[in-house]
Amino acid sequence: MQRILIVEDNKTLAKLIAKKIKSEIDMDVDVAYSLQEAKLFIKMYKYFIVLADLNLPDAPNGEIVDYAIKKENRVIVLSGNVDKNLRSELLDKNIIDYINKGGINDINYIINIIKRLQKNKKHTILVVDDSMVFRKHMKRMLENLFYKVITVAHGEEAINLLHTKVDVSLVLTDYNMPVMNGMELTAAIRENYNKNELCIIAISSNQDEEINALFLKEGANDYIKKPFSKEEFSCRINNSIEALENIQIITNSANRDFLTGLYNRRYFFKNVQTYFDEAVQDDEDFAIAMIDIDNFKNINDTYGHDTGDKAIIDFSELLRANTDHHDIVARFGGEEFCILLKGTTSNEAQVIMQKLLSKVERSVTISDKNEEIRFTISIGLATDHEDTLDATINQADLYLYEAKNSGKNKVVFN
Repeated sequence: MQRILIVEDNKTLAKLIAKKIKSEIDMDVDVAYSLQEAKLFIKMYKYFIVLADLNLPDAPNGEIVDYAIKKENRVIVLSGNVDKNLRSELLDKNIIDYINKGGINDINYIINIIKRLQKNKKHTILVVDDSMVFRKHMKRMLENLFYKVITVAHGEEAINLLHTKVDVSLVLTDYNMPVMNGMELTAAIRENYNKNELCIIAISSNQDEEINALFLKEGANDYIKKPFSKEEFSCRINNSIEALENIQIITNSANRDFLTGLYNRRYFFKNVQTYFDEAVQDDEDFAIAMIDIDNFKNINDTYGHDTGDKAIIDFSELLRANTDHHDIVARFGGEEFCILLKGTTSNEAQVIMQKLLSKVERSVTISDKNEEIRFTISIGLATDHEDTLDATINQADLYLYEAKNSGKNKVVFN
C-alpha cells in the first residue's frame, strides 16, 4: 500500500490531517514531528507524497523540503507564512504545491490534491515544442504531478505518434514550431479527436490577443501565455484533465451497462451500424453472436438476485477475456448479451464461441453464502450477413432460440 508522510511539529494539526487522509484515501499515513524523525521514516519507506511543514524545531528554515526532494520524494509544503518571495523560492524547488495552514478548508484542499495526483498516474500528456530546454522543463513539472509524459519536437511528429498511440489524454503544444505550427497541429488533431476525447492546451509567448482566440476557435481547450507561473501551469493542466474525466464519466454512464461495465444496447446499435455498412461494402468477414445464460431464473429463485447479479458479472468478465479488444461486447438486458466479432471468418467465430461455451461450463460463481453456482450458456451465431444490421441480429436471435429449444449449452449457427 502507498504511504504518505506528514512532517508537522503541531501535533494536534498533524493528527487531524492524518485522520482526515485515512478516512478518505486508502493509504498508510506516518507522522513525524521533527526533521530527525522524518529522516528515519524516509530511510524506511518510499512515500507517495511528503506533506512538509517549513518550520520544525530542528529545521526552522525549510531544510525538510530540500532533504525530501534529495531523497526523490514529491513534496507539498505546509506553511503559515504567506510571504510571496518565500513562496516563489519554494516553487522553484520543484515542489508540487504550497498550501497555507489556515483551517479545515486547507485540509480539504490537501485531500483533493492527493486524490488528483493519484488519478494523474492514469494519464499520458504529449508535449510538442521545438525547444529542447522547454520540453525538458515541462516534462519535469508534469512528471512531478505524476503524469506520464512523451515529448516531440514538432507537429508532424505529434500527429504520427497519435496515429499509433491512443491513450494520450492531453496535448500541450507550442505555437511557433517548424514543419507544422501549433495552430495547424490543433486543427489536424481536431479532425480525428473531439474535445470529449482529447484535450489540447496551447502555449505561446506571442502577445497578439488574436492568436488566443484563433487557437480556441481551432479547438484548443485552453491557452497559456509565456512566461507563466508554475501554479498556473499545474492548475490549468489539472483542470483540463479533470474536465475530460468528468465528460468521460457522463459518456460512460450513457453508453455502459451499470452492472457489468459492458456496452449497453443503445451504444451497440449506434456504433455497430457504421461498421456493419462499411464491412458489407468492403466484403469484410465478421460475425454477430446473441448469448443467453441458461436457466437464469432458477439462479435468482434459488440463490437470490444478488447472486444472480454476481453470476452476470462473472460471465461478463469471461466475455471480456475471450474476445478481442476491438470487438464490441454489449449487455442487451437481463441475462442477454450480444457480441460483434470484427474481421472474423465463420470458422474462427465458431471456434471462439465453442471455447467460450466450454469456459463458462467450467467456471464457478461463489454466492454470498459460499455456495458454488455453475451455469451454461446458449449462443446463436450469425456469420452470413443479412441486408441490414437489425436483420442480422434477428437471425442470430433465431439461432439462439433454436439453441435454447434443442437442449441448451450449445452454439447454433448458419
